[in-house]
Amino acid sequence: MEDRAMSRALDTPPRISVCIANYNGESMLRDCLNSVYAQSGDFRIEVLLHDDASTDGSVFLVRHEFPDVQVIESRDNVGFCISNNRMAEAARGHYLLLLNNDAVLRPGSLDALLHEACDTTIPAVLGLPQYTLHDGNLVDRGYEFDLFMNPIPVFTTGVHEVATATGACLWIPREVWSAVGGFPPWFESIAEDIYLCQAARLLGYPTRVLDAPGFDHWIGKNLGGGKVMDDKLKTTARRRALSERNKTAVMLLCYPAWALLALLPIHALLLGIEASFLWLAGSGRGKIKCIYGTILPGLWRHRKDISALRRSLHARQKQSGWRFMRRFHWLPHKLRMLLRHGAPEIG
Repeated sequence: MEDRAMSRALDTPPRISVCIANYNGESMLRDCLNSVYAQSGDFRIEVLLHDDASTDGSVFLVRHEFPDVQVIESRDNVGFCISNNRMAEAARGHYLLLLNNDAVLRPGSLDALLHEACDTTIPAVLGLPQYTLHDGNLVDRGYEFDLFMNPIPVFTTGVHEVATATGACLWIPREVWSAVGGFPPWFESIAEDIYLCQAARLLGYPTRVLDAPGFDHWIGKNLGGGKVMDDKLKTTARRRALSERNKTAVMLLCYPAWALLALLPIHALLLGIEASFLWLAGSGRGKIKCIYGTILPGLWRHRKDISALRRSLHARQKQSGWRFMRRFHWLPHKLRMLLRHGAPEIG
């Protein structure tokens, strides 16, 4: 009798599937996984790790120190989006938590996320306050956007709705993940969280950020840059190239047609002005070409994917175009950042 009861318990699907995309994260994985297994509450979890053809000892570390982790090894480096799509397909939990390998959950995070998810009547994407791992400073409590998909950090306390929660620690009910269709695989990385939250909003699923506990994140560790250091914005050409292409793709996928007609010409003009300014500021012709010269070719290469996904989303949208656009701020956030921090340093 006891053996049958134990067998049924083991066959019961976990409530939460923690999915960790990893590439050469040996130095960070131990802290990340320890923070997951230290979580307590009335729930079962499973942990999946997709290793993206790492060349360090990541897989050895996980297999020997964390044998309960389900490791998915990729022969090729496929990027963050495909890594998470594969884990979501293999996961059995009702809720997915996408967690960066350079992120550390604070105690009580999973319990708080589960309680919020169970208390809501409409399935929602959830996030936690994000803190910097090296000094514990608050980075954001979610993000809003300007009209050109540039993120604006939110610092409101209490549980509150936002446009997007950071993808470094993103809680997604299975129902929402299935409705959105996961991440577009050709995004590779960067702004995939923006796409998921905006597509979810379009389909009637909100995004909310909890007041606590939160998670600590080594921002920019994997792709470099993307953060303010010593009052200076530092980034990389690779990060900026993916960011600008993918944010433009989110506009093409989610914005109503009337908004695209009005905003795309302005968006293109602003990107041109930005490229000229950075070139004059000494960023170098090669970096400028890498960032801005690849946006249109990259989008054109995936035009069929964008068109098909846009038709699918807008055929099922639950929120009107006007209501969707009302959330965005009209003043370009990059202008504020330029006035506050000057031209970014591009590595």
